[in-house]
Amino acid sequence: MIKSNYMEVSFKALSINEGFARLCVAGFCLQLNPSIDEIGDIKTAVSEAVTNCVVHAYPKQNGLITLRCEIEGDSVKIVVKDSGIGIKDIAKAREPFFTTKPDEERSGMGFSVMESFMDKVEVEKNEQGGTTVTMFKQINNEALQVGNA
Repeated sequence: MIKSNYMEVSFKALSINEGFARLCVAGFCLQLNPSIDEIGDIKTAVSEAVTNCVVHAYPKQNGLITLRCEIEGDSVKIVVKDSGIGIKDIAKAREPFFTTKPDEERSGMGFSVMESFMDKVEVEKNEQGGTTVTMFKQINNEALQVGNA
């Protein structure tokens, strides 16, 4: 089994690319032999992170989203980064139901969803502008654990 590996892709911040991002990360994570539930959790969290970039990062133009997925042992780290306008108050943005776009019927649950499906979620401002969301998940596949014993 590969003990560490990574992939990185960049794509335009368009809603149509959200599905590509989900499938890209899901396909890459298959080398860990995750359960269907684990892969579903990862896809849901990636979908929320990418959607946040599409909706909030670039209000006046389309920019790029960079998606990096790293595998270390039986853990996956997913980084979703944009160079957009950034988040003014990260702590406030992470509160359930907080949204800056209520007129667009946004629920304000993006970060809550990410946190519920991943083991850990970090959000930080980029020095050059934009936001980086880093998510972690341990894959608890019993077949891998038996094979490593």
